[in-house]
Amino acid sequence: MNSLLAAIPLSYFSEFPQKFYDAFIEKNRYQYIVDGLGNTLKITFFAIIIGIVLGTIVALIKTAHTDNPKKLRISNAICTFYLTVIRGTPIIVQLMIMWYIVFQWSTNRIAAAILAFGINSGAYVAEIIRGGIQSVDKGQVEAGRSLGLNQRDTMVKIVFPQALKNVLPAIGNEFIALVKETSVAGYIAIQDLTKGGDTIRSITYDAFTPLLAVAAIYLLIVVGLTTLLGKLERRLHRSDYR
Repeated sequence: MNSLLAAIPLSYFSEFPQKFYDAFIEKNRYQYIVDGLGNTLKITFFAIIIGIVLGTIVALIKTAHTDNPKKLRISNAICTFYLTVIRGTPIIVQLMIMWYIVFQWSTNRIAAAILAFGINSGAYVAEIIRGGIQSVDKGQVEAGRSLGLNQRDTMVKIVFPQALKNVLPAIGNEFIALVKETSVAGYIAIQDLTKGGDTIRSITYDAFTPLLAVAAIYLLIVVGLTTLLGKLERRLHRSDYR
């Protein structure tokens, strides 16, 4: 922090009110930040939903195939291919493929970004959930079957809730990473939060003020998500002792 402050010319602090006015007040340039924040939150929210749904489905297929290799062979092969490709290629490349190839006849850049980030997140969520399911003691499955539950009900009512509780911190970290990953949405000309700050920079020729504001907003979002996830995790753990 000291080195960062030392890199800032002393004249900047005396000029800060004018720079703040130029960056955000003049010609309502704050709208670049507001509109960008809205797009960032929209992309993140829907991508998280896609990631949870897709990741859960893939995790259940992979787990079912592991328990019984004769079942779901084709589905497991598709899931393995999906995980290999998505986890082995950069998100920027996936985003550009989604827009320039899959959505080449569309004008909806937001939808392309949501789908790209959602599919990317789903691959990581799948492995997190699969690890959580495998961490549940096998005795829990045997107990469920001894109570007369079939394999599906045992998974839904006994195994999956325990797995979700175990992996909640890891899933939370994935969603926090997703928020920051959306900063590359500008590669397909989406006016996200990062792009909004860079647009102001290109107008005012002052990089520090708008980009510092963008960094502060991302930090607030991450801190807010971390706090919410921490409260949820504590509540789930308190339920173990009731």
